[in-house]
Amino acid sequence: MRVSVSWLREYVDLPADLPTGDLEQALVDLGIEVESVVDLAETVTGQLVVGEVREIEELTGFKKPIRFCRVDVGAANGTGEPQEIVCGARNFAPGDRVVVILPGGVLPGGFAIGARKTYGHNSAGMICSAKELGLGDDHSGIIVLGSDVTAKPGDDARPVVGLDDVVLDLEITPDRGYALSLRGLARELSHAFDVPLRDPALAPAPGGTGTPPYPVEVRDTVGCDRFTARLVRGVDPTAPTPSWMQQRLVTAGIRSISLPVDITNYVMLELGQPMHAFDADRIAGPLVVRRAEAGEKLTTLDGVNRVLNADDMVICDAGLPNALAGEGAGVPISLAAVMGGETSEVVAGTTTVLFEAAHWDPAMVGRTARRHKLFSEAAKRWERGVDPAVALVALERAVRLLTEHGGGTPSAEILDIDHVRPRTPISLPADLPTRRVGVEYPPARVVALLERVGCTVAQGADRLSEDPGAVGVASGVGTVLSVTPPTWRPDLTDPADLVEEVVRLDGYDRVPSVLPTAPPGRGLTPRQRRRRAVAGSLAERGYVEVLAHPFVSPELADQLGLPADDPRRPAVRLANPLSEEEPLLRTTLLGPLLGILKRNLGRGHRDLALYEIGAVFHPRLGAGSPPAMGVDRRPTDEEFAAADAVVPAQPVHVAVVLSGDLDPAGWWGAGRPAGWADAIEAARDVLAAAGIPDERVEVRAAEYAPWHPGRCAELRVDGSVVGHAGELHPVVVAALELPRRTSAMELNLDTLPPTPVTPAPTVSGFPPALIDVALVLDESVPAEQVRRALEAGAGELLEDVRLFDVYSGAQLGPGRRSLAYKLTFRAPDRTLTVEEAVAARDAAVAVAAERLGATLRGA
Repeated sequence: MRVSVSWLREYVDLPADLPTGDLEQALVDLGIEVESVVDLAETVTGQLVVGEVREIEELTGFKKPIRFCRVDVGAANGTGEPQEIVCGARNFAPGDRVVVILPGGVLPGGFAIGARKTYGHNSAGMICSAKELGLGDDHSGIIVLGSDVTAKPGDDARPVVGLDDVVLDLEITPDRGYALSLRGLARELSHAFDVPLRDPALAPAPGGTGTPPYPVEVRDTVGCDRFTARLVRGVDPTAPTPSWMQQRLVTAGIRSISLPVDITNYVMLELGQPMHAFDADRIAGPLVVRRAEAGEKLTTLDGVNRVLNADDMVICDAGLPNALAGEGAGVPISLAAVMGGETSEVVAGTTTVLFEAAHWDPAMVGRTARRHKLFSEAAKRWERGVDPAVALVALERAVRLLTEHGGGTPSAEILDIDHVRPRTPISLPADLPTRRVGVEYPPARVVALLERVGCTVAQGADRLSEDPGAVGVASGVGTVLSVTPPTWRPDLTDPADLVEEVVRLDGYDRVPSVLPTAPPGRGLTPRQRRRRAVAGSLAERGYVEVLAHPFVSPELADQLGLPADDPRRPAVRLANPLSEEEPLLRTTLLGPLLGILKRNLGRGHRDLALYEIGAVFHPRLGAGSPPAMGVDRRPTDEEFAAADAVVPAQPVHVAVVLSGDLDPAGWWGAGRPAGWADAIEAARDVLAAAGIPDERVEVRAAEYAPWHPGRCAELRVDGSVVGHAGELHPVVVAALELPRRTSAMELNLDTLPPTPVTPAPTVSGFPPALIDVALVLDESVPAEQVRRALEAGAGELLEDVRLFDVYSGAQLGPGRRSLAYKLTFRAPDRTLTVEEAVAARDAAVAVAAERLGATLRGA
């Protein structure tokens, strides 16, 4: 939020000589983040003067409209002759007064202004827009001074446009919506400097009348618990917005549109109450405030035709028939609390203005804004909380501003439909701030600070102190305060919130910074070490780690081809998803990971090997709801257990996806495409990095979605399935628009047994004996089983066994294949003889023949 200090001074008596650094520090001490404090007088150097446009010559023959202007700048240019300036803006005419920077001046950002020839004419200086002067983001046209400005050509323009002011750019946290207004910021600064506050919300305002100025029906008093409105007839449609109001709006980053609309924005900034102005002559019947019907449509002020959701609140024109919503429901003309509609907006000829100031449900507004991706200034305030008590004051303020500057007659009737519930008092032990923070806050100080916030404090019942040994609290009887928060602080709902306010206003600097002594530890946990080892192993093999959002769409299960009874189908649905298209938490890493693969393929990458380590989420069906737990105490062990029983199971998985060439092609030869075997090898690497010995790992053929049934392997550790790997099913590849032969692997790291203690290997200094064997078997026999049979038969002399060739052909017979293994034999205490190595080889082949029916190829 951007706001000028001069505007703030209208409501709070800040010291006249207040340095900007002290102002910034005061706001930071109050918990308000300061993006910048800018002294506008220092942002523009050189001659910035008021000019009056004398002549405009339209230049043709260029790609965009160009105008050659002669501007009277008085004696500022030293000659008294009109200044010649080329300008591309078209929102001014001869006779208008504008802001001109002369050659030698420098605009914000170091943009130096000089005299030069452009578009065939000499141009000396620049006619400035608000953006060029650093006053706002509007660059649609230059600044045209209003008729109420008395400055003459050649006068310094800085005071005219507010460049003699200081501008605060503040980042307001979501819990402090009241600070998104001059009223709220002035209140905070009055606390910081202990100076009087002139609350604009205390201005007198007439209440509602028995007869409304316009018929309105509120059908949903939860979504809209207050609705006020008032008419102004006979408004001058040509009346301009006064320059001082335009200047303040521009400084705040809001574009000036028309007098009635500018007034609603001005009141929103001043009081924090978003408003809307309707052209009453463009409304056919009574107004109806209700929830939208799913599928209804509304064209908002930004020109977008929006399809509404049943959770949206809308203001409807009951004079227009609506078959979808039923008789009397009317047609939506405004997306309540977010943005108005085109059919009822104030236009150039509007003479009858209906002002509306309501109070809307913050949760509803937040969901609507995110659903429609429409984050207006009004929605930003509504979802943070708006004072429901200020509606009539805002209405009166808007009506007075309009009649003062645009004429017209306000209606004597005022509508006020009020269903606002009173605030519930909060019980606060007077010594709770002391006990929680460790700084002594006497009860009188606690009461004074809470009353400064705006709370009403009454003394409740006495109680026994919960902690007689706490700092500054005597044992025995303590006082309980009954605190009613003000209407503008919806964030104050618990004793802990009140404690925070006491500490904040008393000063965070009074809270000592005492770092706790770190307890002695044993370094990383086994789970952390395993995760790092797995990540390091995959990275060393060329895989690139990615971090995917854990949110998926309901259609993902069908795209992955998961069966109806697959345990990965039930998913946790988020109560407030970031996107309505992805409201579920993932039950497998593959969905989001394949989405990242697809995105990178779309950006021109062809050879990809990606991996992710992260949690998946499995709902505990039928677990019920978690217990309600407050913030006033630590939950009990039973409450923790009950909450944990509802929280979804969150095992940690690791997954990889491969596409394109694993070994790149080049001048050295063709590349090697990644395939199902590489995915299985990645799984083996993960298990090895996790400390699982190879002899405890078994690889078997399997059928498991989303893998190809003939190219899928399940990995078992000690007989239990821990994951799957292989080539993705062609149907899945087509559904996700991925390349053919895309392969993947996914393992559940939480199902792996603890890493066993591995003894140091014995290193033999004697030479190995290398023998190759080729075994012919039925092609259905897995190579893993052959390897295990060879290991069992070879005995202790076998150091390593590795598959290096697979062959199938007509000479072997149908359904047969040859597997060739390289056997490495070595003894720890001697050099093996040929006879010993051959005997070990024969023993290995014999076991393979006995178990699997293998025959030695060529025998």
